[in-house]
Amino acid sequence: MMGPSHALSGAAVWLAGSWALQQFADYHQSPLELAVGTAVCAGGALFPDLDLSGKVTRNQGGATVARTFGVFSLFIAEVMEKVSLGVYYATKLSKDPRRNNGHRTLTHTIPFTLLVGWGTTTLCAAYGKWAVIGILFFMFGLALRGLFDKWAERAGWVIVTLASAAAAWYTFANLPGGRGYPLIGTAVGVGCFVHILGDMITRAGVPILWPIPIKRRMWTPIGLPNKIALRAGGKTEVVVVRTVLTAISVLAAAGLVAPSVLQRFNIDV
Repeated sequence: MMGPSHALSGAAVWLAGSWALQQFADYHQSPLELAVGTAVCAGGALFPDLDLSGKVTRNQGGATVARTFGVFSLFIAEVMEKVSLGVYYATKLSKDPRRNNGHRTLTHTIPFTLLVGWGTTTLCAAYGKWAVIGILFFMFGLALRGLFDKWAERAGWVIVTLASAAAAWYTFANLPGGRGYPLIGTAVGVGCFVHILGDMITRAGVPILWPIPIKRRMWTPIGLPNKIALRAGGKTEVVVVRTVLTAISVLAAAGLVAPSVLQRFNIDV
């Protein structure tokens, strides 16, 4: 899937999940917590594609997400891609093919998703709001790049960076601790997992079962059969999938906001 679809899927899953928790578990979040969780999950749904690096010195190429913060994020993508490729060769079996890049390897696995979610929560718990503001800055930038890709491309990475910093600082000043911090780690982890599921419905698939060996392969790509799999960037993804995800997001957001609005006007339902 393309970057905007990944980001939209993260937002849709977080909003729908928050609505379900509110309806069936009586778990309520403040408007700010909902907004932050949605943005962080959308950013997390782009995070695994930081394993697709570009040309750092020229600020070109790579995945959409790799160009979020210009050369800085391209450098991070370069490092992540090389680490992923290193892990691939360190663990590959005889039937695993040779590769010249690490895209769709380590960052597209369940262990990576769990590590990122746990690591985010641990950093927030250990260093408090100073860790939170850094994580939010990075995730807000990814979310902006994915959800508003046309605007972000026109505005350029400097504007995206400034907007991310402003949003992170506002949240830093207003987001309460305690319950808010675990939600950030959960949102990042859920976003990464949603990304993996999104790539599983495309033709290339992902090695979601790593490190379980299958027929002398450690990195077996798992996905839908080519006949029904999506083509990344195709009309089905851009028109159908994004329309469905947008509808889910809007309906879930309306369901989350409606009770408080009705209560404010003393309307019983």
